[in-house]
Amino acid sequence: MRSSVELYDIRTGETRIVWQTERLVEAPNFAPDGQSLIINGDGLLYRLPLDGGEPIRIDTGFAVNCNNDHGMSPDGTRIVISDKTEFGKSTIYTLPSGGGVPERVTQNLPSYWHGWSPDGTRLAYCGIRDDIFDIYTIPVEGGAETRLTFGEGRNDGPDYAPDGQWIYFNSSRTGRMQIWRVRPDASEVQRITDSEFGDWFAHPSPDGRHLLVLSYDADVFDHPRDCNVRLRLMDPDGGNARVLIALFGGQGTINVPNWSPSGQEFAFVRYAPAA
Repeated sequence: MRSSVELYDIRTGETRIVWQTERLVEAPNFAPDGQSLIINGDGLLYRLPLDGGEPIRIDTGFAVNCNNDHGMSPDGTRIVISDKTEFGKSTIYTLPSGGGVPERVTQNLPSYWHGWSPDGTRLAYCGIRDDIFDIYTIPVEGGAETRLTFGEGRNDGPDYAPDGQWIYFNSSRTGRMQIWRVRPDASEVQRITDSEFGDWFAHPSPDGRHLLVLSYDADVFDHPRDCNVRLRLMDPDGGNARVLIALFGGQGTINVPNWSPSGQEFAFVRYAPAA
């Protein structure tokens, strides 16, 4: 086993294995109907049923170098991907949820998708411009991007709160990577975590009650794969933080939104050391 796709039930504290493989797969998203997950592997996307079936490839057209920054629209009709086939740098596209021809969203590159606004109108992403990592949003049909951070350290991993009033992200602006949140119009920034860990990829639960965070040891730089990490749950303001699971993972474990529609479970990937 290289990759183990699993679900964690926050009511019971129990973990259920969905699928295990010798391949490297990453970044599970729930479909809006709660019956399947989307994962990526070898540059392609797959739909993984939760009833124990094998993953089914999703047609992404020319986009065959998809990374682990992908997800579903709130209404379930579109998939968003980040792919570098066309331009050699990560570009954000959307396509029909059943598969089809990708439609380009971002003109400025590279751009790495991370969040879809609850009303379905905007995408949030990390963009690298002149070697500076910042948070941006853009209309889902493309157009001018809106910059929300301004080079205060490295900024990455944005995800919308379910009411659309905040965008959570991770930032190294105070040294160690921690979780912050910003208003969609960049009018206010708040620090959420002040922990001993390197905190990445904050995902608010659909009911707005919880925030899930991937936490590295403090001395780990960036967000590599194959590390001892923790999945921590906390209140939306960072209070009552606790470790749910300690595991071997990192890059690919929860890069993108991974809560079930009910907010009672989340999906993640656990790894075994590469042979």
